[in-house]
Amino acid sequence: MDAPRRRPSLPLQLLACITLLLLPPLTGAATVVRRLPGYHGALPFYLETGYVTVEETTGTELFYYFVESERNPRTDPLLLWLTGGPRCSVFSALAYEIGPVKFVERRYNGTLPQLVYNPNYWTQMASIVFVDSPAGSGFPYARDSRGYDVGDVSSSMQIVAFLRKWFHDHPGYLSNPFYIGGDSYAGKVVPLIAQYVSEVFIMLRLSTSTQGYLVGNPLTGDKIDDNSQIPHSHSFGIISDQLYEAAMRNCKGDYVNPANKLCAEVLRTINNVRRILVLYY
Repeated sequence: MDAPRRRPSLPLQLLACITLLLLPPLTGAATVVRRLPGYHGALPFYLETGYVTVEETTGTELFYYFVESERNPRTDPLLLWLTGGPRCSVFSALAYEIGPVKFVERRYNGTLPQLVYNPNYWTQMASIVFVDSPAGSGFPYARDSRGYDVGDVSSSMQIVAFLRKWFHDHPGYLSNPFYIGGDSYAGKVVPLIAQYVSEVFIMLRLSTSTQGYLVGNPLTGDKIDDNSQIPHSHSFGIISDQLYEAAMRNCKGDYVNPANKLCAEVLRTINNVRRILVLYY
């Protein structure tokens, strides 16, 4: 039997990332998008898209959508935004969550889906770089199949490489307050990216005005996430005090692996209550 492969230590992984970042930041091809299929007329905001090479050996290219703040892009915050899955396209955040367009919800009639202006979006007060990551999600791709074999650490390092090159092409944003954000599965990688940006950019003497990070409805770890659902449901009034107290009394804080019949029964009742709700509440 082959010996198990040892995972590289974090310092070695950081060294590999730094080696990549020391390479000249090649300027990527960017396109200013003035019209979108399904949107009537010219877009009333600045939208730029493009690819950035983040791994030379595998030819890994990440894709981004950059929407400039409509208020004051020279001084407004800059936000990097990732989405979950893993491997879901960040276009969902652009068109369904915090972006300046949204779909018209109606029954399909054989024509293109309609997009309209979204007045309740974050780019009224911040510029946002939406990034598809890793390769295999949305438009990113790799020329070598090894480029699709990435985990949380390696994909986080690719985002750091992306940021170095993106800031090289957009130096005017280096002084803007910078935040790193994401939702769902991005809750696992956003803190890593924030840490790597802080450590690696200092080593490379790259100056950004990084202010912090934010996560929405984040995934952190299965045991923590699953066990937190019962107290979370109770805090929102989704389950009654009686059910919550029964769960605490019989499950002793472990709501994932019930150790007795009473715990299993109360969890079954709670799950039946929660099934009538949407996934994100």
